[in-house]
Amino acid sequence: SGPDRVGTMSATQKWSLGPTDGELVITTDKTGPAAKTGHRLTIDFEDWTGTVTVDGTVPELVELRVGVDSLQVRSGEGGLTPMTGPERVLARSNALKSLKASKFPDITFTATRISPTDAGYRLDGELVVAGTTIPKQVDVTAVQTDEGWHLSADTTVSHKAVGLKPYSLAMGALKVADEVKLEFRATLPRP
Repeated sequence: SGPDRVGTMSATQKWSLGPTDGELVITTDKTGPAAKTGHRLTIDFEDWTGTVTVDGTVPELVELRVGVDSLQVRSGEGGLTPMTGPERVLARSNALKSLKASKFPDITFTATRISPTDAGYRLDGELVVAGTTIPKQVDVTAVQTDEGWHLSADTTVSHKAVGLKPYSLAMGALKVADEVKLEFRATLPRP
């Protein structure tokens, strides 16, 4: 974490964030005639890196890389019974298959157009999931404190938009909803 000088005579700095600085969480919903039997999953990732390249005080480039295999099913809400450990293992396995993790080990987001907003920044860039690239816009809230910058973002991603088929069973009677919610929270420490 923290700044790294890039170049010798430049005011450009590159800041890096990872799991020790915050969290990247996905929540799913369920749909279909048997939806009440399934669980809404909370999933987090233990391997991710975010970098922010800043020229003076202006962010110029934001990059995020997520190691898909680091996906962990934190919990499952709803369903007929509480989610068990073996069910979490099975849900993780199904999620890795849905994300084609063996062929595409990383999810990436690269924002090259960054605009200030009242609460922080709007990032316009490209999201790459399972080999499919789509344009993605994300609003990031940035609050400066004594500790550094508290960063947060909430967005959704559609399975269909990135060419993935949501997990389903019982001939589609129970399936993961098309849109998943992504939440990012981190603190970028002061240098």
